[in-house]
Amino acid sequence: MTTLVAAKIKVANEVWLAAALLHREHPKRPDFTIDEIKERAAKEAQQRELRPGVYVHIVQHCVANRPPNPARYRMLIETSEGHRRLFRDGDSYHSAREGGKTVPERDELPGRHQDLIDWYRRWRVVSAAGRIKNDPLLALRGSGKHIWADEHADVYIRRLREGWE
Repeated sequence: MTTLVAAKIKVANEVWLAAALLHREHPKRPDFTIDEIKERAAKEAQQRELRPGVYVHIVQHCVANRPPNPARYRMLIETSEGHRRLFRDGDSYHSAREGGKTVPERDELPGRHQDLIDWYRRWRVVSAAGRIKNDPLLALRGSGKHIWADEHADVYIRRLREGWE
């Protein structure tokens, strides 16, 4: 059977699945709109109507950097207003969501999508490493060292402060 059966997949896992499929299908995209995730979940649901809880899970229940209400899932991150992406290593999250579920168990997904678990485990680590490497603030590290290359930092600071009261 190619449709998700409502009784066999939790809404949170359905949301994670939709977001994971979007990330895998569009690897250059950093995030997706709430509507894009909802539409991908509807596409995956095919013949059954999308459950009403999907939207609220995308907006609130699965979003790691929002206060839990009531769910503590850390499956998505709000990257900007109306945009989400999958949670990955190194993301900040609301402290009350500590220990919250970030990924479904393999057997909680339909068999044809269980490979997404392996894909995600690689993606979340590689993406986190790339984010650190490409961080514009971290890239500035050491960029001003030429300013005091000929003198000790303390001497440089003392010279800058000359004439201060």
